[in-house]
Amino acid sequence: MTVYHAYIVGSHSRFIEAVRMDCADDDTAIKSASRLVDRHDVELWQNDRPVVRFDAASKQMFRKRVEASSPT
Repeated sequence: MTVYHAYIVGSHSRFIEAVRMDCADDDTAIKSASRLVDRHDVELWQNDRPVVRFDAASKQMFRKRVEASSPT
């Protein structure tokens, strides 16, 4: 199992709570994190990799993209 963290986002984009989740993959973690969305946005991370952000107001999910670093 892979460790994910769902961060509940309060005003001024500050994290107000973190929920640890052990999930098999991103899709399972996304489904679990989506259940946490109510009045606050939720960001899902796997270690230092952002996965998705759920926007509570619009009920939309935005996948996070990590830009590849350029070769040196």
